[in-house]
Amino acid sequence: MLRRLVATLLCLAALPLAAQPDGSAARASLRGVVRDSSGAPIPGAQAAIDELSRATRTDAQGHWSFADVPAGRYRLAIRRAGYSPVLQVVSAPTMAPLEVVLRTSSLRLEALTVTATRAGRDPDASPLSFAAISGERLRREHEVSLAHALDGLAGVRTLSTGEQTGKPIIRGLTGPRVLVLDNGLRSDDFSWSDEDGPAIDSRLAQRIEVIRGPASVLYGSDALGGVINVVADELPDARGSAAFVRSSIEGYFGSNKNDIGGLLRAEGGRGAIGWRATIVGRQAGNIHAPPGAPDTPTGELYDTDFASVNGELALGVHGEKASATLRYERYGGNFGLLDGPPVVEDNREGPRRRLADDRVQLSSNWLLGEYRLETRSQWQGHSLQEVVGESRAGLAPAIFDLRLSTFSTDVLLHHAASEWLTGTIGVSGLWQDNRSTGQVPLVPDARTSGFAVFALEQATHGAWSVLAGLRADTRSVSAAASPALGLVAQVRDNSAVTGQVGLVYHAGSGVSLTANLGRAFRAPTLYELFTDGPHLGENRWEVGLPGAKPEESTNAEVGARWQGRHARLEVSVYKNQIDNFLYIQATGDTVTFINPDKGDTLALPRFRHLQTARATLRGIDATFEAEATPWLTLRGRADFVHGVNEVTREYLPALPPFRFDLETEWHASGVLGARHPYVNVAAELVDAQSRVGPFDEPTAAFGLLHLGMGGEYAIGGRSLTIDLRLRNALNTAYHNYLSRYKTFAFEQGRNLTLRLSMGL
Repeated sequence: MLRRLVATLLCLAALPLAAQPDGSAARASLRGVVRDSSGAPIPGAQAAIDELSRATRTDAQGHWSFADVPAGRYRLAIRRAGYSPVLQVVSAPTMAPLEVVLRTSSLRLEALTVTATRAGRDPDASPLSFAAISGERLRREHEVSLAHALDGLAGVRTLSTGEQTGKPIIRGLTGPRVLVLDNGLRSDDFSWSDEDGPAIDSRLAQRIEVIRGPASVLYGSDALGGVINVVADELPDARGSAAFVRSSIEGYFGSNKNDIGGLLRAEGGRGAIGWRATIVGRQAGNIHAPPGAPDTPTGELYDTDFASVNGELALGVHGEKASATLRYERYGGNFGLLDGPPVVEDNREGPRRRLADDRVQLSSNWLLGEYRLETRSQWQGHSLQEVVGESRAGLAPAIFDLRLSTFSTDVLLHHAASEWLTGTIGVSGLWQDNRSTGQVPLVPDARTSGFAVFALEQATHGAWSVLAGLRADTRSVSAAASPALGLVAQVRDNSAVTGQVGLVYHAGSGVSLTANLGRAFRAPTLYELFTDGPHLGENRWEVGLPGAKPEESTNAEVGARWQGRHARLEVSVYKNQIDNFLYIQATGDTVTFINPDKGDTLALPRFRHLQTARATLRGIDATFEAEATPWLTLRGRADFVHGVNEVTREYLPALPPFRFDLETEWHASGVLGARHPYVNVAAELVDAQSRVGPFDEPTAAFGLLHLGMGGEYAIGGRSLTIDLRLRNALNTAYHNYLSRYKTFAFEQGRNLTLRLSMGL
């Protein structure tokens, strides 16, 4: 099946070549030069045209060009680390080269966002609360866990299982309420339970975009709390230039876990063809926490090691009015899961996760006069096993063995009816097959199908911008009979209509006021409906709720943004009301379970999925940056969320405590021969969390000190980037409320990471 699918996609990828006009057709070009404020050329800057899915880099003289650009109006984005990005509308054909000036800036700005509107837009024009991490910052925050890489964004936290596994929390919501996308396509996996996370490597991304708050009108079910979109860089464009190949290499070492890893990337272009290949490998030993806890006198947390190998192969065809990209991605590894007070035997017999995720993606882009047709399709094969004791060595079947095959597709028609009205209409389809084997069938075999149609329009007039959208979804889950789970064959059908309306008012002097009202929904997962078995990785027995209803959310939000020449500030206040809220909670009793590997008897605490009529979350996010001097930048963030079960008046589970961070960064050019050197000092302050649900444990406040430094050096005509990061510099002993280890172990202690990156 996979071979047939790949062959079909390769044939489809060649279609844009058939759309090429003959050599007599009129062709236009876009070209220009990028300079800094002193007039010096800027090499290595990226120039990208969103509508054409084309990107290139400036040469040593700062020049860039795109050949065979059809007549029209386009959004041109120019980016380079250390400078403010530029987004401007340009027209083709143009006779004179475009002059673009980038101003030196240490502010973390984005020139373009795709996630918040389904098409490229200026982030300041979106009423949705939006954040992104890209480029240099993404390299510095490189983590094996996608959630840990995003933990520095306001309103985004991590539900962690050590440093190796994390689930993103957006404004107090996590798990299936946060939709993760890979290049705009749904990532469907088994990250339903606390100890599993998204199977996506952040190091394969050019940027990661986050919508804070519901976005079902854009992406359907599961976007109840927010959306995370991992966006790959455009493939190289060699049309109108000589063929080329370039490569880069990266390596790092971390002291705490003796973790070591590296990245090797090569990419090139020849005429209309662009390609890229990337491989990322990591291996780490056990986490070391500050010693002193009763159960961890040495500080070593056994069975917290991991190993992973991930990668990407991509091939693109760029035509004059059409393009296509075929991409294969792989994410795989095995991860230790400490399930209680650490003992040495866990290194040999403790529970582990074996994970494998394969994706084949095909995207195409077609210019049709004033319209642009975009298609995205993906086949995803996901496998997750829990292994314990003899099954770790392959001598016994896995405790559970889950396999998921998913095909999803989007067809989007973008239009620009005028300069003031733009929009997208689209349809989405989903087909999914779930197979459950192993010694314990955690969920039944099942098939899921879904279909949606939606429209999103944005109008701009003067200082006002209005975004409005409407979506209709249907979803059906057909579960097979499972005697082991006591289930008969059954079908669950759900449908929903969701909508969104938002306003942006540009008040002048860089001030924008935003308001947003949205309706979202989420269909229950197989796990919430039908699970009935042991989760040894979490040391508990979990029971589903077969009669669970879909969750429905109404979110209201207001915000203010200010963008000055040397500073920016963003504040958002929100209320998210969720009807039919699903949650899992301890029952206070235990279930006797005979371990099939060891034959010993375990008394596992019983946890049951429950549903309440209504839950409400209220909170605030704030971010600011300021260039205090030409060589000193101040940054800060704060977030707080309060959530209650409106029926029982109890607090919701996994509520992040109040957090405030402050960072100072020194930077200057030319010091010790480095380009864009930096030294930063950051304080992370987290309040005590006493707002806990039943059977949960409160945690005390803590403060951490983080240090970093680095720069870019020219060596033998090549660029070498050095990053040195020291996390928890004072080796502070603390318990993180959002950690599964909080009741029996401290969090990771001091960790020094050295990272070297070089273009070859």
